[in-house]
Amino acid sequence: MRVNFVRPALASVLAGLLVAAAPGAAMAKDKGSLAGQAGKKRYATQFGNTTGPCQQAYKDYVAAPGHSAYAQTHIGGVEAFYCAGSLNGPSAAATEKQALERCNSVGKKYKMKTTGNCAIYASK
Repeated sequence: MRVNFVRPALASVLAGLLVAAAPGAAMAKDKGSLAGQAGKKRYATQFGNTTGPCQQAYKDYVAAPGHSAYAQTHIGGVEAFYCAGSLNGPSAAATEKQALERCNSVGKKYKMKTTGNCAIYASK
């Protein structure tokens, strides 16, 4: 008679463990995604109290699930700064190269003289 009570109780415990372990298994399966990670930060981002396209570009970079990079000019004095991102590329090196090219070409787009001194601020 005791065996009849043990078997259903054991089945219930095992089912509970399976349910508790399922979310962990799902997260382990998605280890390839880089979404939500800031990656390797080379410089601290400096937005101050401003809002605009650079903050949005950085947020998009963090949210991107693949190899991505965020480039920006260094802020100094009252000069304007430029930024660009490259999202979900084939490799970190390719996205870094593309982000630098985009950042350095911002001045051409707006017909402004720039120093072209963009640097990779973060990469993943």
